[in-house]
Amino acid sequence: MPGVTHDDAPPLADLMPWSVAPLRLGRGWPTAPVPATLKARWDALRKAEGTDRETLFEPTRARTVRSAVAQLPGRPTGTERLEQATGPCPDPVRVLTAPFDEQWLLPDHRLIDTARPELWRVADDRQIFAVESAEGMPLLATSLLPTLRAGRIRPLYRRPGGAEPNLAPGLLDHLAGRLGRDVTPPDVLAWALAAVRTDHTVPLTEDPDLWSRGVALGHRALWLMRRDGERPKLPGGRRPYVRAPLPARPLTIRYDPEEEALHLDEGRVSPVPPQAWDFRTGEVGVLEAWFTSRTRQGEPGTLSAIAPTAWPQQWTSELLELITVLTLLADVRTQRAALEIRTQITAADLTTAGVLPPPDTARKPASVLEHTEEGPAGQLTLL
Repeated sequence: MPGVTHDDAPPLADLMPWSVAPLRLGRGWPTAPVPATLKARWDALRKAEGTDRETLFEPTRARTVRSAVAQLPGRPTGTERLEQATGPCPDPVRVLTAPFDEQWLLPDHRLIDTARPELWRVADDRQIFAVESAEGMPLLATSLLPTLRAGRIRPLYRRPGGAEPNLAPGLLDHLAGRLGRDVTPPDVLAWALAAVRTDHTVPLTEDPDLWSRGVALGHRALWLMRRDGERPKLPGGRRPYVRAPLPARPLTIRYDPEEEALHLDEGRVSPVPPQAWDFRTGEVGVLEAWFTSRTRQGEPGTLSAIAPTAWPQQWTSELLELITVLTLLADVRTQRAALEIRTQITAADLTTAGVLPPPDTARKPASVLEHTEEGPAGQLTLL
């Protein structure tokens, strides 16, 4: 993996200048691994009255049931104060709640302490969010709105529909001129995924062959992390299967490296390559964290305690795919570490070319008017 050096590699913060701080939900119950759980929690909140509703909501200084809050962009939820809310459950949306952990969120601004509306305005099927992460995987990428606790979030595009890349003005043309080939915004993100260092600098090369290898590796990482299009598969003899049925409510998870087997109580999945079990972002084992988030029991009497009473079949399918993704990504990480990338296009070069520093306007969100946004109590929001 490219290490930290002092060779004037440009920072990602200059190459992708617009960034947004992570969302802060303020409470855990508006997210869940299955949407039916969220609908049950909403119904429980709606049926509660007075102080019971306030207690279930889990108020913070940023949000209470009396907070007046505008709609999230593109989300037709109610805008009356939650203490008076009687409407139906908002349609849950798929989000990234932790590295490689896709769950569901109630997209209601009244439930979220800090929702970052500027991200919701540009979230669509063309968008890719780059998320600064921990050592081992300094940069994540997702098509889903990221709600995980991580570093800055950098959308690839500043507007919906894949319009106006979030790149330093002139960067694409400069790279194309130095490399002698066309360079697209996804290519730059793919290169960043392959080359980024733990200090979030991105060494740039002018070697066309090295660029092609790094971009191809980054696009593979993008495909695996976004999980769109054709589903990833391991070779026939290495595909994980359920060898012993998973119990209705597994409570423990352990890995047997000799058998290459993952045990969920008496249930067994194999083969599970050790690189999938050992895959970490920072100090966190991804498979273990994924399992814990689905089996952790909420405190009795809280909305988080409302959860599936049995292990859904869908979770088994998601687990098998996650094992596959982590195994293939581990191979990408190995190839990434083997790339000998030296900074040939330095921050000073980009400064001389007028690409850096990016203008202040590039660090601010664009004006996006695709959505009519309703303010508190039904008032229109002026953008």
